[in-house]
Amino acid sequence: MRLPLPAALLAALTLGQVASAEQIVGKVTGGGGPVAKSSVVLWVAGEAEPAKLSEATTDQDGAFRFEFDAGTTHGGVLYLTARGGEARLDAVQADNPAIGLMAVLGATAPTEVTINELTTVASVWAGAQFLQGDAFSGHALGLQIAAGNVPNLVEIATGGLGPVIQDPLNSTQTTSMATMTTVGNLLAGCITRVQPDACERLFEASTPPGGPAPSDTLTAAQAIALHPWNRPADLFAVFDHLYPAPQGPGSRSAPFRPYLSFAPGSWTIALRYAGGGLSGLGGIAIDGDGDAWAANNQMAGSQSTMYGGIGGTLSELAANGRPLSPMTAGYTGGGVDFPGWGLTVAGDGKVWVTSIEGRTISVFDPAGQPLSPSTGYHLDGQLGGMQGINTTPDGDVWALDSSKSQIVHLPDGDPARARILCRTVDDKPVDGTCQVKGPFHVAFDLQGRVLVSNANSNTVTRFPADDPGKAEELQVGYSPHAIAIDSQGNAWVANTLGEPGTKEKLELLRTKIRSELESRLGSASAGDETVEKFIALVRIIEEFPGGSVSMIRPDGTQAPGSPFNGGGSVSGPWGITVDGNDHVWVANGFGKTLTELCGVRIETCPPGTKTGDTISPPGTGYAGKGMQFLTGVAVDPAGNVWAANNIDLMDEVCLTQTPDETVSTRCGGNGFVVFFGLAKPVRTPVVGSQVQGW
Repeated sequence: MRLPLPAALLAALTLGQVASAEQIVGKVTGGGGPVAKSSVVLWVAGEAEPAKLSEATTDQDGAFRFEFDAGTTHGGVLYLTARGGEARLDAVQADNPAIGLMAVLGATAPTEVTINELTTVASVWAGAQFLQGDAFSGHALGLQIAAGNVPNLVEIATGGLGPVIQDPLNSTQTTSMATMTTVGNLLAGCITRVQPDACERLFEASTPPGGPAPSDTLTAAQAIALHPWNRPADLFAVFDHLYPAPQGPGSRSAPFRPYLSFAPGSWTIALRYAGGGLSGLGGIAIDGDGDAWAANNQMAGSQSTMYGGIGGTLSELAANGRPLSPMTAGYTGGGVDFPGWGLTVAGDGKVWVTSIEGRTISVFDPAGQPLSPSTGYHLDGQLGGMQGINTTPDGDVWALDSSKSQIVHLPDGDPARARILCRTVDDKPVDGTCQVKGPFHVAFDLQGRVLVSNANSNTVTRFPADDPGKAEELQVGYSPHAIAIDSQGNAWVANTLGEPGTKEKLELLRTKIRSELESRLGSASAGDETVEKFIALVRIIEEFPGGSVSMIRPDGTQAPGSPFNGGGSVSGPWGITVDGNDHVWVANGFGKTLTELCGVRIETCPPGTKTGDTISPPGTGYAGKGMQFLTGVAVDPAGNVWAANNIDLMDEVCLTQTPDETVSTRCGGNGFVVFFGLAKPVRTPVVGSQVQGW
């Protein structure tokens, strides 16, 4: 005979069962109304195939409830999918197998959840690089970053818009919110079948080039997120068909507002992140945790211009845009004074930065604490206005003195062993080793060679790290700036001026610029080299609009078709990087756009595309979304593309000695613009400009 359990033991067992279980209560909606009889599944995502934790079917009110064992998640990312069912607002009033919805929850499950079109759009765009149908899987850091950005776009409990996409920087300053809700309306049109052919039209217009047509709203959303450049006008025409605009004043009958009034250039969704001292972003980098770092040309809130002001410091934002550095000042100390484009994160997590005004090299630990002295490393006053800096995989640090046209090498990152190379006087090399002209960026190829872009010429200087005497000059476009190295060792160079014309024309324009400076500032101040160089760039690009990207192969020759112009979208390019598919990303300073080019692995590009062809919309690139004059671009481990806003108001503030007081704090660009799920993820930090995919 089985004896009854003692009451104390029974209570202990019962409490143990309850303590390990968590409950989720939620609802599935479509077009704003309940979806009954929908199959809801709770999954946990990781590197392997996602595991199913629990499932339920919605009732007539679209509600569901289930418990799951929290001990089985092992720190993975939780997410929900909803398939099929009957939408209350469906014109057909029958099961709709085309319903596919999703909500990414994160590592901890909320107690209340709504699964609808907006949670689907937010989850799909943030996690685009890890999704295939219902399967959400990939490396842990990428999944965490994707999940961490979902709450910025949508409120999971209610299914409404999230707080960041509705904040003042994003809601009225960009089209991201209207883009997100317009895609939500497209999904809702199919879910509720507002037109008999709603699903058919959506699936046809979202079919990726060379791929199969989607069969449900979830895979349709994934196709749009991964191919935002594909037939944007056709997809908007579907929206126009589903919710016709009224004659005269009035709103469309679409369930989500606001919505786009005309076809976008692409279906990208991006957010602008600010704070943490961000102002006039120069050099940027992503660290091993996916956090973004920036060197700020100016102090936030200052009335700084090109003629003077308060120099900036360092900023750090978490992967979800949350400021980690102090809000106004950022990270200070270590000799940082008006940092420019020189910033890099080394393999050990240290952040190296150079200063233009301070004429120093500085280093910070991963927590933002300065490791360099308060005066920075200035090598007994031998340094001038510093720009690019980079580290090799074995820990050497190389930095560029732009104003004195020389290179600084710190073996193993040790300032006590520093040496200065490629000294130039009167445009001639002093030590006979090599020559650089206004060096801007330094990178290292797969053979360990050093590549330096010469912003004051049309060349890249390349030499073995241990033998600068073997330097060679490789011709590219005028005023090369950033350099990126792809997986096959090719160097991609952003030529800010491209092919503006003859040297004589440039010298004529330079003379006009000196005259302009004298009229603005008087002859005593007109010799300021930093101001003169920058105004030269501005005026030359106004005179010769455009720019280009050169691809230098390991043997020193250029690829067929190089330099490339992105179908006319490359305009004053400044920053450049490569993603995990070897696609090339260009930050167009004067174009205020991003260009995506097909790289050497053409199998990862759209059908019929060859190396150097544009993937982003020709002529415009990826535009809008709060982008200003861009200096940098970086890809994080989730495939988000970070663009650095450097300048807001150019002539009105930056190039005016005493600007109008009402706009006098708006020289510096405002924050990062982050495009979700747009690129193949990369391993960070990117050391030596050599990009590795996951």
